[in-house]
Amino acid sequence: MASLNDIRSTFLDYFARQGHAVVDSSPLVPRNDPTLMFTNSGMVQFKNVFTGLEHRDYNRATTSQKCVRAGGKHNDLDNVGYTARHHTFFEMLGNFSFGDYFKSDAIPFAWELLTRDFDIPKDRLLVTVYHTDDEAAEIWKKVAGLSDERIIRIPTDDNFWRMGPTGPCGPCTEIFFDHGPSIWGGPPGSAEEDGDRFIEIWNLVFMQNEQHEDGSMTELPRQSIDTGMGLERIGALLQGKHDNYDTDLMRALIEASAHATTSDPDGPGKMHHRVIADHLRATSFLIADGVMPSNDGRGYVLRRIMRRAMRHAHMLGAQDPLMHRLVPALVHQMGGHYVELREAQALITETLRAEETRFRQTLDRGLKLLDAELEGLSEGATLPGDAAFKLYDTFGFPLDLTQDALRERGRAVDVAGFDAAMAEQKARARASWSGSGEATDAAIWFDLAERAGVTEFLGYDMETAEGQVMALVSDGAEVERAGGEVQIITNQTPFYAESGGQVGDTGFIRSSTGAAEVTDTRKVAGVFIHVARVTEGEICKGQPVKLEVDHSRRSAIRANHSATHLLHEALRRALGDHVSQKGSLNAPDRLRFDFSHGAALSAEDVAQIEAEVNHFIRQNTQVETRIMSPDEARALGAQALFGEKYGEEVRVVSMGQEASSGKGQDGQTYSLELCGGTHVARTGDIGAFVCLGDSASAAGIRRVEALTGQAALEYLRAQDMRLGAVAGLLKAPAQDVPERVKALMEERRALANEIAQLKRQIALGGSGAQGDDIEQIGGLRVIAKVMTGVSGKELPALIDAMKEKLGSGAVVLIADTGGKPAVAAGVTKDLTGQISAVDLVRACVAELGGKGGGGRPDMAQGGGADIAGADRALAAIKTVLEGVGA
Repeated sequence: MASLNDIRSTFLDYFARQGHAVVDSSPLVPRNDPTLMFTNSGMVQFKNVFTGLEHRDYNRATTSQKCVRAGGKHNDLDNVGYTARHHTFFEMLGNFSFGDYFKSDAIPFAWELLTRDFDIPKDRLLVTVYHTDDEAAEIWKKVAGLSDERIIRIPTDDNFWRMGPTGPCGPCTEIFFDHGPSIWGGPPGSAEEDGDRFIEIWNLVFMQNEQHEDGSMTELPRQSIDTGMGLERIGALLQGKHDNYDTDLMRALIEASAHATTSDPDGPGKMHHRVIADHLRATSFLIADGVMPSNDGRGYVLRRIMRRAMRHAHMLGAQDPLMHRLVPALVHQMGGHYVELREAQALITETLRAEETRFRQTLDRGLKLLDAELEGLSEGATLPGDAAFKLYDTFGFPLDLTQDALRERGRAVDVAGFDAAMAEQKARARASWSGSGEATDAAIWFDLAERAGVTEFLGYDMETAEGQVMALVSDGAEVERAGGEVQIITNQTPFYAESGGQVGDTGFIRSSTGAAEVTDTRKVAGVFIHVARVTEGEICKGQPVKLEVDHSRRSAIRANHSATHLLHEALRRALGDHVSQKGSLNAPDRLRFDFSHGAALSAEDVAQIEAEVNHFIRQNTQVETRIMSPDEARALGAQALFGEKYGEEVRVVSMGQEASSGKGQDGQTYSLELCGGTHVARTGDIGAFVCLGDSASAAGIRRVEALTGQAALEYLRAQDMRLGAVAGLLKAPAQDVPERVKALMEERRALANEIAQLKRQIALGGSGAQGDDIEQIGGLRVIAKVMTGVSGKELPALIDAMKEKLGSGAVVLIADTGGKPAVAAGVTKDLTGQISAVDLVRACVAELGGKGGGGRPDMAQGGGADIAGADRALAAIKTVLEGVGA
């Protein structure tokens, strides 16, 4: 008996002999068709080849394509395990011609492979053709000798394939196998066609026309072939089985499940084993292709598949996580052809183990609550929608899992009631958001999220992707097409939306009718908003578009964001465990990091922190990201970032490896943080780190600003040029500049002191304090004068010298400093009981257009606004002193 691996090889080898290039399966996440959640057929990876947008170095190809149908319009999940031929994951065998051969070769290829290489009896085969395709019918007669009764003409779209509303299209011919009269059913097109007697095994699409918007069709200049044959289905036929789950590959996985649960593979738990076997393939291949469990998009579909399998394992009595223990059996069966399965085995195993460990708690709690809700219902009654929503909203038990659990009990869920409860919750969330002042038009984004779903973010792995325009918003309202300023919403995007201190991405969005420059990316209610300006033509709703992130800008942002993680840990090591993040900015040109600390950083602190960050940059270790629950992350010691809101799972980013010395242990991760931002692949990608110093941000909060990468190098280069310029002026080598500057500063201080001394001598006029400068006012010896050539700060020293020469008396000096006068007054100690220097200053300042003045009774200072009032000020002083004498 040929195994499924043998059948796959036979198919590919046959077409290789016919001149076809054997092309590897594309990933399950399609990169060239934004309308698809997962690759669901062999032609997906060749879509652009068929339309002429892409050219390859071959014009005929053959593949065994990995496919998943478990989300969107192609969703077989609910039927898996209950039918003979439904799967979430399957392999599609196909041969393709890109303008090379057509019907006259495709039909003979199929007939020869089936009847000669696969040795299927000719009399058990019949075909369908599109009712107007006389050419295909004649070829079948000629090549296979089929009678008219075994060439069934079908007038419906079942035998006419279209890529979309417009574009390539054409008739199909389908090949059926007759299992015989012992099985109920009729041939295709008959009233009994839904029976299992006649099973379709291969579909050949003749891509010969182009559909236009006006409904007309024209012949394609390059007519092509696209075929698809399910490996599981043809495998069951060739192995003499009527059930895909009885094939060798699926049987091996079922028996692995039975062995792990010590149960009979064909006993009461048969259906559970089938679900586990199918879902094991889907989840493992999705993880291998980069999909991780999450609460939206592809990750949510993966999680649904995983949890459905885990519930069936629970129903088999598995007390501990089961799925991860079955991965070796899958790799043994399929890892020979799909090497990515072997390469990702460790990741698949760990992801399944972690997810099932978390889910078992939800499952146990959810099933108990479900039982409690059912106790009050009559036999077979439908579970109320609000009860199902309570399970989902409060306890994390999703609707599809509730439906699956009730299905086995012959019950259903009031889905309309569930939807109503969900809508009510969303309305509350919308009102809360709008009421917070975050956005006046928040309602439009919540409405879009409900109608079109949240945006799937692809930017962790790519900077260029295809998407579909789900909505266009201009001036706060949705529009069908747009030019000028617009907000563009797509089903998926590589653009990062501003969050967690990281600024939003910029770049371009291009369609067949126009181009737009994205100037910012934001996010509301899970909807990514591309703030854009249409620069060419117009962008239309529903269009496929190419989204391109500005690579150099994203790279700089990534470097700055990753550097903040290393900086955070370096600050904690240098200053203490009290340090925690209080805010950040990760922009393309710089980074800013706010943290809790009560004192300024010393120069030694800054040098130590900068050196430590650069040490781990040079270490150039891989930056690793793992998905886990917040509790698991914190148990590992991961630092939570300021302002982040954490859901059921978080991204844990680790950087750097400790050496055996210091606080860490050999091999210990240096930085471990919860973070949803984008990061470099290796720490060396940061390039370099330069700390610009710290400053106060708020009470108990310090702020560090820094540069990385090219910006850091340019800063250092500019600093070096400035140092060189100073060295040139000093006519000294750069290394001697600090000492030369220090010497110059000491020389400057000495000269300043000498100049101040000379100014005092000039101001005193040698014996000025004993000559005409002294007046007798109110019985007191007084010097009151305006001085030029001195500054306000020099006045106190002059007053002290004059008081010393007076012996007893008062001195008032007004310094003319270029229009804004300074005032100082002094009174000898023996007179401070009679007159205060403060009163003299205030009387003087009032006439100079100033206010106030202060000091001690023996020495006071103040300032004026206009030196023109100097004479009035001196007169006011005399008035005050005369009053004292009186």
